[in-house]
Amino acid sequence: MRRSARRTVVGLVVAGGLLASGAAEASAGFEYQSLDGSGNNRAHPDWGKAGGAYSRVGPAHYTDGVGAPFSGLNARYISNRVFNDAGQRLSSPRGVSQWATTWGQFVDHTFGLRVGEPGATANFPYDNNDPLESFRNDFGMVPFGRSKPIDGTGGDKPREQVNALGSYIDAFAVYGTPDRLEWMREGPVDDNMANNSAKLLMPGGNLPRRDARGDIQTAPGVDEGNGRMRGRGMVAGDGRANENTGLLAVQTLFAREHNRIVDRLPQSLPEEVKFQIARRVVIATQQYITYTEFLPTLGVHLKPYRGYQPDVNATLGNEFATIGYRGAHSMIHDDIRLKVPVSRYTPAQLDLLRAKGAVVKVVGDTVELTMSAAEAPFNPDLFEELRLGPVLQGLGRYPAAASDEQMGELIRSIPFTAPGATAIFDITAVDIERGRDHGMPTYQQMRALYGLSPKTSFAAITGEASESFPADPELTPGNEINDPDSLDFIRLRDKNGRDVPAGSEEAVSGERRTTTASRLKALYGDVAKLDAFVGMVAEPKAPGREFGDLQTAIWRKQFEDLRDGDRFFYGNDPVLTTIKQRYGIDYRQNLGDVIAHNTDVPRNVLAANVFRAS
Repeated sequence: MRRSARRTVVGLVVAGGLLASGAAEASAGFEYQSLDGSGNNRAHPDWGKAGGAYSRVGPAHYTDGVGAPFSGLNARYISNRVFNDAGQRLSSPRGVSQWATTWGQFVDHTFGLRVGEPGATANFPYDNNDPLESFRNDFGMVPFGRSKPIDGTGGDKPREQVNALGSYIDAFAVYGTPDRLEWMREGPVDDNMANNSAKLLMPGGNLPRRDARGDIQTAPGVDEGNGRMRGRGMVAGDGRANENTGLLAVQTLFAREHNRIVDRLPQSLPEEVKFQIARRVVIATQQYITYTEFLPTLGVHLKPYRGYQPDVNATLGNEFATIGYRGAHSMIHDDIRLKVPVSRYTPAQLDLLRAKGAVVKVVGDTVELTMSAAEAPFNPDLFEELRLGPVLQGLGRYPAAASDEQMGELIRSIPFTAPGATAIFDITAVDIERGRDHGMPTYQQMRALYGLSPKTSFAAITGEASESFPADPELTPGNEINDPDSLDFIRLRDKNGRDVPAGSEEAVSGERRTTTASRLKALYGDVAKLDAFVGMVAEPKAPGREFGDLQTAIWRKQFEDLRDGDRFFYGNDPVLTTIKQRYGIDYRQNLGDVIAHNTDVPRNVLAANVFRAS
């Protein structure tokens, strides 16, 4: 934080952390969260603070005990044989909508961001001649860099990694760091937050572009996707907002929600007081939606809340950030699809959307819009043409991908072009390598950490009947693991269990020529050697849940800790009751309510729970 900006923030706080105010409405004052998570726990003010180490449930696992990752099979080789969906789209059988992945990413960008170690490259090979390879990589490797260790670790103490963000669910993705926040608030950018408006800069109701204040060189940085950005990036509290259309939409929604709350407050209140009240309500709303809609829809049910527990460390766990939460990558389809009334767009607007890369299909009185893997990422221009209301409405109309070991090419094979050459980036392969980089335990060891019994075979892990390759004339005997036909789907079913043809978008489950268990056995040989990430996503869904047992257990512990160890959690915050009594502003809204309050989408055209596809 710049010294002058720190003076500005601290100057608004009186002894004991109370926000001072000269206005009668706020004469009592109230304590408010720091931007970096510090001070949440009074006895341990560094718990959950940005820039600290992830916590661990169990000890780190390195070959030398301090920092050398365990080696294993090439991660792209595993990806091609386990994660490869062979182009067949499988959707959530429980009807979980695309909002699950959008909200999950919004929350992720609120509490977690690993930091890379400069110069510590650990690229792994990419074999263009692999018989199961469908993409050419002119660089012959997948780029990978090790995570930065916390100072003092990796030498004579086990290596621990840095989380750049505060661990709490505190709407960081909306507000960011002090310097970033001052730029985003209406008013001058002069290192003095005291003369800024309570409202966030929202030209035309959208997030500001980087040139919104003129000089783009002084604007906050944004992730540009290694040169894939179309147009000028949009600025939000977190620099990754432009990664996809859905993420831009939810970031825009909550910036609008902040301003909507400010508009409902008395004009007599000081700007900083209005800002902090709005921020307090936005944080509570993000928490409320996460705990009452997002997690229950996924089947992650927590122990009853019994109030704040100061002995619970809410610091984000390494096992959760590196393994458990990354499993949600399987729920991302290769494209983003929206379905809205055709009246939402004029013919000219539909033509413009086609020109910007959207696939437009008019069916009766609805229009189906598809943003492909090539067009959806880093395309704020396309997002502005789609408009916020239709995007938010449309995200709830299609299901997310099934939560399993199969990943689409949007995740597995992302092209990056350089002059005369193309590289391929595989997020799922990187997920495997990241587990090794962070000293994650094996799959069996991870299950034990979370109180789960061991699995004695690969078939026991996947819930399949066999872990042997079938006697199939379409497969090469003795080399089935390298035979592309091993990934063929031989049967597909819809949500009602009925058979559907190959390529059907109604498919929610399928049988392949070889079982996942047989391929895992051919790759690893011994269950004890299985990477935790691979084993976790290969588990079958538990009844009534979107995840298997291990992923559910990891999520349950982390979200209970984030709730119970947060002094400002909505269930423990009397200030929220005061705000409701004084100003009639309530954080208790579901996501559909927030959408309706901030767009032209009527509440009655949205599902009661937008996390369910309607």
